[in-house]
Amino acid sequence: MRLLRRALISTATTTALLIGFLGTAAQAATDSATASKDPSTTVASEARSSDGVLVDSPPAARTVDEYWTEERMRNAIPVTPPTDRVGRFGTGKSPGSDGPAGTTAPAAPTIESDGFSPTITESDATGKVFFTQPGDGRDYVCSASALNSDSKQMVITAGHCVHEGRGGTWMRNWTYVPRYRNGNRPLGTFAAKEYRTFNGWINNSDFNWDVAMVTTHPLNGRKLVNVTGGHGLGWNFSRSENVTVLGYPGNRDNGQVQWSCVGRTERVSLTDGRIQLNCNFGGGSSGGPWLHGFNDSTGRGSVIGVTSTVTGSGWNRSPYFDNSVKSMFDAQGGRT
Repeated sequence: MRLLRRALISTATTTALLIGFLGTAAQAATDSATASKDPSTTVASEARSSDGVLVDSPPAARTVDEYWTEERMRNAIPVTPPTDRVGRFGTGKSPGSDGPAGTTAPAAPTIESDGFSPTITESDATGKVFFTQPGDGRDYVCSASALNSDSKQMVITAGHCVHEGRGGTWMRNWTYVPRYRNGNRPLGTFAAKEYRTFNGWINNSDFNWDVAMVTTHPLNGRKLVNVTGGHGLGWNFSRSENVTVLGYPGNRDNGQVQWSCVGRTERVSLTDGRIQLNCNFGGGSSGGPWLHGFNDSTGRGSVIGVTSTVTGSGWNRSPYFDNSVKSMFDAQGGRT
């Protein structure tokens, strides 16, 4: 595993850059459910292609996969808006530990891979996300990881990799490519079937709630976690934990190779309950997993955060995972 190790220093500067994408225009959408004012509740939506057609069948999923040519994947870009917004619009609630720490179990793959062998060790359960933003029709990229659940079809990523936020709409042509490397898709592509994210993100683009879970279509009858294995989920952990952060930062190998960063997290500030680590992962790493108990031999661990932002001094930040994230998992994990 290629490691980027950084010493933790003092609390970072307050200005932050969003890693993946936040739409510049809040577009009304017919496929957006009515959002609740409670930021900790979630909304789900069926996935759509760029022309608005539901991705609700294997043929529709194949159409999304065919859209993502090697050239389109290489040209997909992240966009960086100006600042980090936490509770900026007065949601009145942010995540916090409200019970004992818990975890769900990771899972090993059950289907033997016929893909290529990479030249460095990478996690099969982590990959890249590609999507089209409806407002401008351009293609963008994030990171994500497979999350073990009853469905064996789920991915976890950042909310801004799924929904524009601030009352906008859901991304389209959404697909997940596990262990992407230099245009290669050794384990296939898995188109989204259904998204879920927090109302705190949908309504207010509040980075406390910048988390999403996505149910993917099986590929040729094979479910994602059975192909790649899947991480577990962790919640209510200490804000100071040893983690391995995985993703595809554009400032490392142009985002074409999976990178990792190892270190100990810390709380952002007394008034900001998110966690941070000085990895200096740039655009494209949004949604990549922050893994507790990462096992180098299996490439799996428990996701206790996802990359959300980066400050000008290189501090990556993640929402804090509490019972609300576990509730999202419970709501989406069995969806097929």
